[in-house]
Amino acid sequence: MRVVDIRERSVDLSRYSDPSIPSGGLTTSIVALTTDVVRNGRPVVGYGFSSMGRFAQSGLIRERFAPRLLAAVDVDPLTAWAAMMKGEKPGGHGERCVAVGTLDMALWDAAAKIAELPLHQLLRQRFGNTTTPVDVPAYASGGYLYPDDDLGRLRTEMHLLRDQGYDKVKIKIGAVPLAQDLKRIEVALRVFPGPHCVAVDAMNVYDARQSLDAAKALSRHRLMWFEDICDPLDFDTQALVAAAYDEPIAAGEALFSAAEALLLDRHGGLRRDRDVLLFDPVHCYGLPGYLRIIEALAARGWSRRSFWPHGGHLFSLHVASALGLGGVEVNPLSFPPFGGLADGATIAKGHVTPPDTPGIGFEGKADLTALFGTL
Repeated sequence: MRVVDIRERSVDLSRYSDPSIPSGGLTTSIVALTTDVVRNGRPVVGYGFSSMGRFAQSGLIRERFAPRLLAAVDVDPLTAWAAMMKGEKPGGHGERCVAVGTLDMALWDAAAKIAELPLHQLLRQRFGNTTTPVDVPAYASGGYLYPDDDLGRLRTEMHLLRDQGYDKVKIKIGAVPLAQDLKRIEVALRVFPGPHCVAVDAMNVYDARQSLDAAKALSRHRLMWFEDICDPLDFDTQALVAAAYDEPIAAGEALFSAAEALLLDRHGGLRRDRDVLLFDPVHCYGLPGYLRIIEALAARGWSRRSFWPHGGHLFSLHVASALGLGGVEVNPLSFPPFGGLADGATIAKGHVTPPDTPGIGFEGKADLTALFGTL
């Protein structure tokens, strides 16, 4: 195929389902990528966005990577990735990895539509194992700090997620003193009781002392995992926590390349028998970059089951299903309209299944379809 038009727009992104709650100005890029392939009398269009948490990539997409992609001839997502990265120097990943990953998502959406396959089936044919189950374990992600009545509103959110069929959940910590966070964890544990049903995400805010204090306080709760403990490049602190904390640790969301993944493995103290790798397929230069990370860590003894991709959206769900990864994050109540599953999708015994329509299946989410339609 050839890409004949690319349109991008920055849109606001909220961590809360309640639009009245301020969300700190977070944004993401949405893109529509038109190809020269025609199906049912219309050109095939692939859609993508910048996942969650890294802000919109408008300048990089429009000025640097979209022109290279438009100039490429006869591309698929892998050769397109090489075209977009032409002339880029190694290292200094910054935000360019997210810009490339945004366009990569749209390319895979278009490629699967052209093949008339759900994305997970196309990926199985190219990279995965056709014998792995289509459905994957999932946890519901949310639990952001509410500006008022935090514990009450958190309790309501936990019950809503439980009622949707999720049996595991992740909440945020680190924005308030540890004593208050322990109360938040207890709220979640009352709704999701039992070991390894609640994970916590510190969003990389703790210093060394705070990290160890938190690890000591959390040990008795037998959490699903303790995520993003300290600065993502503070491998010394993370290794100290890993040596002192027996339950699983999750890391990698804020690292973006195979080289950084190898540094994490060599110096971050992670344990292959229990810890979890959260690299985001979009933020790691798209699927080609994500596959390089999997290959690099698999060569050092990591199982694919250790990978639980960040994002909480349909693209990561297809990737986890196709590649036989450990599971997937879902944002049922956060980051509308991007988070969550397709309209009407169900959760069965804590497992979810990607859409079976051609492409990623964004068209199965009415509010997201309307947003992409603005492009």
